[in-house]
Amino acid sequence: MDGRRRNPYELTDDSPVYVISIAAQLSGLHPQTLRQYDRLGLVSPDRTAGRGRRYSARDIELLRTVQQLSQDEGINLAGIKRIIELENQVAALQQRVAELSAVVDGAAAAMQQREAQVHASYRRDLVPYQDVQHASALVVWRPKKPKE
Repeated sequence: MDGRRRNPYELTDDSPVYVISIAAQLSGLHPQTLRQYDRLGLVSPDRTAGRGRRYSARDIELLRTVQQLSQDEGINLAGIKRIIELENQVAALQQRVAELSAVVDGAAAAMQQREAQVHASYRRDLVPYQDVQHASALVVWRPKKPKE
């Protein structure tokens, strides 16, 4: 799915439904850590009208990834932020490549269709010219003599 909801009550991975305390429990982090990640721009949850944070399932997965990169891989938060930015760029570029591939495929199909139309328009009563090879045979033509 592309993230857009057809039904306003249909939940997707991008639906902001978790308050900070639940998101903290689901990600295994302290709520203060989530606030810090938000301030640093690592994970930016949606906001309610009252400015409360609402996390989506995708946000929680990203929180887990940040934690894993920080603790298991020893990457600092600035490095993690750059990794996330690069991954987002790669995803956007992959989407663009898919879009351009679809355009190219459509243009190729249109070209093949047009080529088929041109071939179908050829006159069938014409005989293609074939270059005759010079032969060594000699043909003599003698007109018939008129009868007197």
